[in-house]
Amino acid sequence: MGVQVVVSLLAASVMQKLAPHCSFARWLLCNGSLHRYKHPSEEELRALAGKQRPKAKRDRRVNGVLDDKPLSVPRDIDLRLDTSPITAVDALVLRYFLEYQWFVDFAVYSTAVYVFTEGYFCLADPKKETNIGVLWCLLTVIFSVKVFFMVMRHYFRSEEGGERSVCLTFAFFFLLLAMVALVIREDYLEFGLEPGLAGVSSNLESVLKQRGWEWTVPLAKLAFKLGLVALCSFLGACLTFPGLRLAQTHLDALRMAADKPLTQVLLHTSFLAPVIVVVMWIKPISRDFLLHAPMGKQTVQLMSDSAYNTARLWTIVGLCLLRLAVTRHHLQAYLGLAERWVEQMRREAGRIAAVEIQRKITRIYCYVSVVSLQYLGPVILTLHCALLLKTLGHHSWGLYPEPSPVPPAVSAAPPRPGSEDGEDVRAAVEQITGVLGGIFTPLFFHGLLAFVTWWVAVCQVVTSLFGLYFHQYLAAS
Repeated sequence: MGVQVVVSLLAASVMQKLAPHCSFARWLLCNGSLHRYKHPSEEELRALAGKQRPKAKRDRRVNGVLDDKPLSVPRDIDLRLDTSPITAVDALVLRYFLEYQWFVDFAVYSTAVYVFTEGYFCLADPKKETNIGVLWCLLTVIFSVKVFFMVMRHYFRSEEGGERSVCLTFAFFFLLLAMVALVIREDYLEFGLEPGLAGVSSNLESVLKQRGWEWTVPLAKLAFKLGLVALCSFLGACLTFPGLRLAQTHLDALRMAADKPLTQVLLHTSFLAPVIVVVMWIKPISRDFLLHAPMGKQTVQLMSDSAYNTARLWTIVGLCLLRLAVTRHHLQAYLGLAERWVEQMRREAGRIAAVEIQRKITRIYCYVSVVSLQYLGPVILTLHCALLLKTLGHHSWGLYPEPSPVPPAVSAAPPRPGSEDGEDVRAAVEQITGVLGGIFTPLFFHGLLAFVTWWVAVCQVVTSLFGLYFHQYLAAS
């Protein structure tokens, strides 16, 4: 593992040293393509309202009392917002900008390390080395969930409390949906979770029996599935507001690209990307259709099982790259909420405080990094779950033959006596690694990671479709 460790340390060092000077996350926001709306000053609002400049403090006394009322203007004033490109200096005031920059940059370096390790294993073909790119991808998945939890906690601290109710409602809904998904037979949802659990239970039972421990298979399976259902409910709650936000920015981006049909096609395709991922694990309309395609009275096999697994992985990677390509359109659509809010304000009657106008427009801009996390987080999570599925599930990119997922038998022989402490430690590590490798087989990882990847897509589909309904019908009314 010498080469992989060197590359990992080099990537970590480069990420730390170059972050202040070269950052993909900062470039994504501050490359000049995104324009923010600047709030008007009090002098501009006063001029639009036809008011005079305020008098000196000594001239504003009425009966010895200082008349210091806040400025208010009519809502129907002809207010036009100025725009300016977002710069690196402007980004310093953004909420959670440092967390956004670190997370996205780490995901980029993690993907680069994984690509290098995949090429290393393809060319050098090391037999006894562990793919250290798996560790980077696993850390990225953990950090993705941490980012989702950070944003959800921000909603829970909201004073209004409506966001908290929405998160809890969707958490309960996804809890029920996960239970339903786990009881559907493998003939319809082909995760391979049941064969993987059966293999883990059988291998673990043989290991524990050799040590005289009792092992109950049904209870262990039940506990694992309950834990998986709880994880699915938590992920569903975390992905609720990213899905709702995606629906809003999708509708606004389509309005902004009304005269660009190619951009609209890309936006629609990227929005439907989770639907495509969900369908690829529904066996009757995906694998069975391609492996046994009806041609008149006969059936034709269009591709093999391994080719379908490879095509599914490449499809997920391609859809994630498509989501990344239209990021600018979604972020600019979010920044356009300031202009839409001003247009809605002009259609209302009454007066509004100038401070309220400035606060609303500034708040939209300050949360663009949070919206970026909500948009890029699911993409990064889906991509790295697919990368883990490829490596731990022993699939192939189609560049070299796919290895067999059948694991070797579990060997739990006692450690050999060694003459030195170093040999004892090495033997113990090899034994533990061998036992764990025999228990948690590629078949188990294939089932677990396939289900998690599919579930992340399901959460995005449900929340984004509900967001479309909400922003088109409920919010408009």
